[in-house]
Amino acid sequence: MEGKTKKHFVLVHGICHGGWCWYKLVTILNLAGHKVKALDLGGCGIHPKKLEEISSMDDYVKPLMDFMASLLDGEKVVLVGHSYAGLCISLAMQNFPQKISVAVFISAYLPDFKEPPVVLIQEYFKRTSMEDVMDCQFTFNQGNGNLPKTVVLGPDYIAKMYKHCAYVDIELAKMLVRPHGFFIEDMKKESLLTKEKYGSVKRVYVVCEDDQVVEEDFQRFMIKYSPPEEVKSIAGAGHMVMLSKAPELYQHLEEIAER
Repeated sequence: MEGKTKKHFVLVHGICHGGWCWYKLVTILNLAGHKVKALDLGGCGIHPKKLEEISSMDDYVKPLMDFMASLLDGEKVVLVGHSYAGLCISLAMQNFPQKISVAVFISAYLPDFKEPPVVLIQEYFKRTSMEDVMDCQFTFNQGNGNLPKTVVLGPDYIAKMYKHCAYVDIELAKMLVRPHGFFIEDMKKESLLTKEKYGSVKRVYVVCEDDQVVEEDFQRFMIKYSPPEEVKSIAGAGHMVMLSKAPELYQHLEEIAER
């Protein structure tokens, strides 16, 4: 860390996961002298509530919002979101733009302030067949354009999600993933994100080129839909890049944080 400024990284996990999935990256960041927080969102990881007790997106992101509110005046973090957490960190950007130096979207939903975030969820499922989701179990509500209400990841789908990861990480995920909600009604709301707040935070997108869950063409679609200030790419990276290519991801994050 000689010659480099110590940064504060906040890592936000994706669908069905928890802060545990960042353990390799957390280790590298800590050893490099950075401060790092890997959060559990509502009903995820070791968060005490069950999915049935998480009734809204506000409930789901409350641990992130509480953490952001706890930061001291003048303190800024590098906010990192993976997969579905792109929506979560976007809400934090809207509420706490002054506390974020840069927001990093890793193979993540990248919304635009001009339309409600549900537009991207709709586009994702438009591109996704039931064969693609394999042994996942979904529940549905009527009136949501056939978008799912909740999901439980199946073991075969986890193996697909964890392409290029160590076998031990795949088995760990099978033990630790929890059911997840999509909060479609909340994501339909207009003006969740604004140019003045969400749009004022620098955004960087990290493309995972061999992602079989959020495929590269959809990542590129979102980059065109809501252009970030910078785009980085990791060749041969599957969806769980923080486990399969943690050193490469760390290098990107450190470069982003230093600018």
